[in-house]
Amino acid sequence: MTDPLVPPNETPAAEGSTAEAHQERADGDIWEHPRIRLRLIVFGCLLIAGFFVGRITGL
Repeated sequence: MTDPLVPPNETPAAEGSTAEAHQERADGDIWEHPRIRLRLIVFGCLLIAGFFVGRITGL
């Protein structure tokens, strides 16, 4: 016997499943994007390194 068709945007029921389908979270803020987070970390490291280079070369 064939499986019944499931309407779009709905999760088909699984055998023995007691969980309901859940809504996906909306796209979050800046902290959910690893490339932006990495760029912020690298930028902060460069600022600190620039401070020490400036101190070594003289004010």
